Amino acid sequence: MSRRPDPDALAARLLQGDRRALARAITLVESSHPDDRTAAESLLQAILPATGQQDAGRAIRIGISGTPGVGKSSFIERFGLFLTGQGHRVAVLAVDPSSALSGGSILGDKTRMEQLVREPAAFIRPTPSGGSLGGVARRTREAMLLVEAAGFDVVLVETVGVGQSETTVAEMVDIFLLLLAPAGGDDLQGIKRGIMELADLVIVNKADGELLPKARLAAADYRMALHLMRPRHAEWRPQVQLVSALLNEGIGEVWTAIGQYREALQKTGALAAQRRHQAEAWLMRELQDGLLDWLKQEPAIAGELPRLQKAVGKGQTAPSAAARKLLEMLRR
Repeated sequence: MSRRPDPDALAARLLQGDRRALARAITLVESSHPDDRTAAESLLQAILPATGQQDAGRAIRIGISGTPGVGKSSFIERFGLFLTGQGHRVAVLAVDPSSALSGGSILGDKTRMEQLVREPAAFIRPTPSGGSLGGVARRTREAMLLVEAAGFDVVLVETVGVGQSETTVAEMVDIFLLLLAPAGGDDLQGIKRGIMELADLVIVNKADGELLPKARLAAADYRMALHLMRPRHAEWRPQVQLVSALLNEGIGEVWTAIGQYREALQKTGALAAQRRHQAEAWLMRELQDGLLDWLKQEPAIAGELPRLQKAVGKGQTAPSAAARKLLEMLRR
């Protein structure tokens, strides 16, 4: 059994850019053991001044989502290699679907990014979602702070791309990229309006070969759709970019657009304000998760909860009534 790391010593090594310390730190914050959580909180407090949480100009956080098969991993690898070639240090936090049996990652991002994983200026951390809402691991936010403290100035958060993942990742990054495959016309109707409204930059991947004409038509359709939607930020009108990860085309233009977005929001202070709002929302999420965990451990609640769950499942009790009964038990 490995000895639990000393938070201060681990923080010192992490701030020096020690990759092994970074990997161990992420493992620590992902642990649900009470003692590990205490150590993780001490670690995070120690490295907080070196993260983008207090300095929005230190690193940029980029969320990347899209349906399976759109080529997210191929795009991220090309994008990551382009960035390291420009002198940036890139961290990829790739959240994989979890195995129902083992709870581990089943897609294996490191095997899907064979070139990027060998790049010294890149760090890839596949993380099982553990069934958490939206496919974003519960501790992804903390891992994001750790890689920033270790000196990575571009953080890419790749999500599963199903359910609520788009909303979840948009609430924790600076800019949200939505990858779409060449499609248009009727296919546009299948894309949820809410997902399009979250996008700061839409990327039509696979814009090459026989798919290039379709990609161009799709880009035009997406631009029209975005024009009819209210943008998330007054400072930025979402753009649509054509990319071919296969041919390594359009990658530089994506980075240019991200730079324009960042500059526009920094000028008005909107980027720093967004970071503050996200931190406050993170606090509320931690409270909700913590309270739910605590409720399940309370003897009285633990005994009553399974019974009420069955009653709700059978349609014998309304969910609101069951919740109110549990809350009333806490007041006694």
